[in-house]
Amino acid sequence: MSEDIIEFTRKKPFKKIKDIGEGAFGKTVLLRDETIDEDFICKKYSPFSEKLKEEYYKNFRDEIKLLHILYHKNIVRIFNYYLYPEYFTGYILMEYIQGENIEKYIEKSPEQINDIFFQLINGFKYLEEHNILHRDIRPYNIMVDNSGLVKIIDFGFGKKVHYEKDFNKSITLNWWCETPDDFLDKTYNFKTEVYFIAKLIEKIIIEQNIQEFKFKELLSEMTHKDPVNRIESFNNCYKKILNEQTLDINFNEFEIQLYREFSHTLYSTLSAIESSTKFINDSDKILRKLEQLYKSTMLEKFLPSPVLLSRCFLDGAYTYNQDYYIEVNLIKNFINLFKSLSKSKKNIIINNLETKLEVVKRYDEFDVDDIPF
Repeated sequence: MSEDIIEFTRKKPFKKIKDIGEGAFGKTVLLRDETIDEDFICKKYSPFSEKLKEEYYKNFRDEIKLLHILYHKNIVRIFNYYLYPEYFTGYILMEYIQGENIEKYIEKSPEQINDIFFQLINGFKYLEEHNILHRDIRPYNIMVDNSGLVKIIDFGFGKKVHYEKDFNKSITLNWWCETPDDFLDKTYNFKTEVYFIAKLIEKIIIEQNIQEFKFKELLSEMTHKDPVNRIESFNNCYKKILNEQTLDINFNEFEIQLYREFSHTLYSTLSAIESSTKFINDSDKILRKLEQLYKSTMLEKFLPSPVLLSRCFLDGAYTYNQDYYIEVNLIKNFINLFKSLSKSKKNIIINNLETKLEVVKRYDEFDVDDIPF
């Protein structure tokens, strides 16, 4: 059976608006697609040194691969790419971020420091959950658009990790701050990224004499040079921020009772969760999944299977209690509650659900006893 190849041969014209910048590995320009009236950033791989062109072309392709699997509001989006392997060059078409780097933005809006910090933690938590190291954390690789939305850019040194050996420090950059003790052991992992994000925020706070920052204790835990004393992960940082934000937030009795009924139901459906399974903590994504579930079962009294609810919160493998019955009306009530809550309250509910599911038994996908020979 022959393989069908679909080839789009029509060329797509773009209008060049202006040059954006030029670095050691190429340049970026602003382009406009006049068909849909949208602007895009185009990054061309073209290093100054011809000797490096072939060597670092793989890094350029790896950047494309990483960006293609990422979809998060705090991470730059890629829309298309064009590769010319015979010339060891290519182009990435990305979203146009109308804004400035994090230092310049906070200099103009110091009162936004806490929100910017939270968005940074949220973005890097997403990368951590997808096993992706950025490995080039510096001010001009963190943009903030005109609406105050953080965008993590430039994954030219990014790396997807699979095994412990992948955390070996394999690149050498000129760092803008004191390096952590991780480097003494030739290690670069997610704890290392926690350190550099914290040092970046610390640098901005000191240089701009910002008094409004309210997560000083957490920042101190993140900036320990010794990784043994440093906070474990971006996920833990995220939870600490949420815990501090909850002090002034109150839920009424109805909200508490409905949450408890729903969380108990979700918890009771699960018997075990595979070790690599991730909890979905994007409130918009969870809501979309719940609404899709309700629309497809709204004429039923009970869900056909409890696994349908678990899929709204877990990404990966797990085992569930097949005989557990979930009323469709409970899904509807929770959706209505969730939609009515503030962003802060939604985050608290998601954090509480994750904490509840953390105590469910974990298992490895391949058990030694299951191997036939």
